[in-house]
Amino acid sequence: MNFLYGIKLNNIAFLLGLAIFFVSCEEDLADVNSAEKKVNFPSQIIYDAKIVQRDSGMVKMRATAPLIEKFELIDTPYVVARKGINIEYFDKKNPGKPGKITAKFAKMTEMKKFYEARGNVKVVTSEGQMFAMQSVFWDQGKKEIYTSDTVFVTDKDGSTLVAANGMRAKDDFSEYTFFNNSGDINAKKIPEKSR
Repeated sequence: MNFLYGIKLNNIAFLLGLAIFFVSCEEDLADVNSAEKKVNFPSQIIYDAKIVQRDSGMVKMRATAPLIEKFELIDTPYVVARKGINIEYFDKKNPGKPGKITAKFAKMTEMKKFYEARGNVKVVTSEGQMFAMQSVFWDQGKKEIYTSDTVFVTDKDGSTLVAANGMRAKDDFSEYTFFNNSGDINAKKIPEKSR
């Protein structure tokens, strides 16, 4: 009789253990379901992206990037190029020769019309001036480009300028201001309002 009693106790202990296990699993599932759902993940991923932007049939911009991620499920959607980006842009002043922008990282917030580039940023204007810096920001709404990083400017004739505390410029580079600058750039090549 003790033997049967022992088996019944073992069965009861086993069933009790299963009940505790299932109850604890249900609680874990409830915790997972009640947790805030994550929405900050890419809704679109594009590999080896090649993007062309046109206006009235004319090419305004060409961009290539190894990886582009679009985050659309948040309050302020944005697009990120984490592995670098190369952009050619065409302006009205010199439509036959594009300007170029390269960077190791770029982020575009279309809703705010705000763009940033980081990591060995190089901007080459259609007129041949090159601006090199570690980061740059473009506020498209204000039509302004700026950085507080050191900016190295090289003109097509080889003259140089170093702006140790950054710069502010119109987004078409028709006007710009350099902060704490030095170098040997030709003053005739600097737009009148920037002198």
